[in-house]
Amino acid sequence: MRKPARPEKRLSKKLTRGQSKKLAGFRRIIAELRVEIRQLKARLRKLEARLGQTSQNSSMPPSSDPPSAPPQTPRVASGRKPGGQPKHPKHARELLPPERVHKTIPVKPERCKKCRRPLKGEDTQPLRHQVTDLPPVEPVVTEYQRHALVCEHCQTVTRAALPAGVPRGNFSSRVVAVVSLLTSYYHLGRRTAAEAMGDLFGVTMSVGAVSNCEQMASQALKDPVAEAHAYVQKQPVKNGDETSWYEGIRRLKAWAWAAFTPQVTVFLIRTSRGTAVAKELLGKVCGVLVTDRWCGYTWWPLAFRQLCWAHLKRHFQAFVDWGGPAAPIGQALLVEVTLLFTWWHRVRDGTLSRSSFQTYVVPLRRRVKKLLTQGSVCGHAKTMSMCREILTMEKALWTFVRIPGVEPTNNAAERVIRALVIWRKICFGTHSQEGSRFVERMMTVACTLNQQGRNVVDYVTASVEAAMRGQCPPSLLPTPVQK
Repeated sequence: MRKPARPEKRLSKKLTRGQSKKLAGFRRIIAELRVEIRQLKARLRKLEARLGQTSQNSSMPPSSDPPSAPPQTPRVASGRKPGGQPKHPKHARELLPPERVHKTIPVKPERCKKCRRPLKGEDTQPLRHQVTDLPPVEPVVTEYQRHALVCEHCQTVTRAALPAGVPRGNFSSRVVAVVSLLTSYYHLGRRTAAEAMGDLFGVTMSVGAVSNCEQMASQALKDPVAEAHAYVQKQPVKNGDETSWYEGIRRLKAWAWAAFTPQVTVFLIRTSRGTAVAKELLGKVCGVLVTDRWCGYTWWPLAFRQLCWAHLKRHFQAFVDWGGPAAPIGQALLVEVTLLFTWWHRVRDGTLSRSSFQTYVVPLRRRVKKLLTQGSVCGHAKTMSMCREILTMEKALWTFVRIPGVEPTNNAAERVIRALVIWRKICFGTHSQEGSRFVERMMTVACTLNQQGRNVVDYVTASVEAAMRGQCPPSLLPTPVQK
C-alpha cells in the first residue's frame, strides 16, 4: 500500500516556484537558528557556572566571594569559652636576662599598706617588670676625604681611592638591605619606602636611589638563591604552586612559581605556565611532589606525586552546586573527604597509628573510585570530564598514605605564594625582567630565613657587604643544627 505524502510535500506541490524557494529559505534559517540556540544555551550554562563559582567550589580566594555566595560552613560549637583553655601551654613574653637590660630602676614601697609605718630592708626576688623602648634613630654619616697629591718628580696628580669595602654609592649595606626589604617582603611602594626611611631613620632618599638599592641587593643575592634552588630540587618532598603575574610596561601576563620545602622556599617568575618552567623550577624527578591538577606537572611520575585534596574537595562541592545527576555523587564524595581528613588529623595528633590509618583507607579508596566512575558516566558533561581526569590520576591521590612526610594538601605552597599575590595586587607586577629577578630573590631569601628562624636584615646586609668587598656571600642553606 502506498504511503501518503507528508503535509510538507503535499503543500510544496501546490506552491509556485517562487514560493518553494522562499519556503526552502525559511527552513534553512530555522536550521541555522536552532544551531545558534544550542550554542547560546551551552554558553549560558557555562556563564551561569562561572557566576556560581565561590571559594567553596573553585580555586577563587574567599575575598572574591560575592554577597550572594553561601556562607562558610559554621564550625560545630565545642561548648568552651573563647580564649585560652585550662592547662593550655603558656605563651608569655620572656624577660631578658639582667646583662641585656640597659637600665634597672628599683621601686620600693615607702610605707606599709595596712599600718602606714615606714618600711626598710631588701627583697631578694623582686617582681621584674620590663618596658621596651625604641631610641630616636639618627643616621651615622661617615665622610671619606679623598686627597689629590702632586708627584714632585713627574708632577702627576694622584687622587686616593676609596678603601676596600666602602660603597661607591651614598648608602651602606644595611641601608640597602632595609630599603630592599621594605619594597619587597613588606610590600611598600618605592615612594612610600623612601618616605619611611626618612621618617623612621632620618635617611633622605629619592625614588631612583631606592631602585638602585634594589639592584644592588638583587645582584648580591644571585648566587645564594641559585644554591637554594639546587637544594630544593634534591629534597625528598616538595610542594609546587603558581599564580598569575604581570611583567613589563604593557603588563603582559606572566606567572609566579613557588617550590616549598620545610627549610628552603624558592620562587620563579616567567612568562609561561608550561611544563618547561615547571622543569626549570623542580629539576629532575627526585622525591615526592605535592601540587594541584595543573597539566604543567604531568611529567612527574604519578607514583611520586600527591594531588591536593583541598582542591578536590572544592571540585566535589561544585558537583553539588551544579545539581542534577552530579549532586548526589558530589555529596557522597564530600562525606568520604570528611572521613579521610578526620583520620588524617588523628594521625598528625598521634591518636591514630599510620598502620591503622592505612588499613582504614583501603575501603574508602574503593568507594571513592566507584563514585568517580559513576560520575564519569552521569550525563553531566563537566562532571564527567572532571571525574575522568581524576580517575586517570587516581594513583596520585593516595601517595600521602604510604609515604611518611607527605601532606594530603598543597596548603604549604599556597601559603608562601600568597605573599606574591598580595604584591601583585599592590604593585601590579613588575616593569622589567630585572624587577622580576629582584622579586624572586628577595622573596626566596625572606621566606627561607623566616622558616629557619634567621634574621633577614642581618643576612641581606652581610650579603651586600660581601658583594662590595668581592667576597662570597653567606649561604641560605640550613646548618646541620637547623636540619
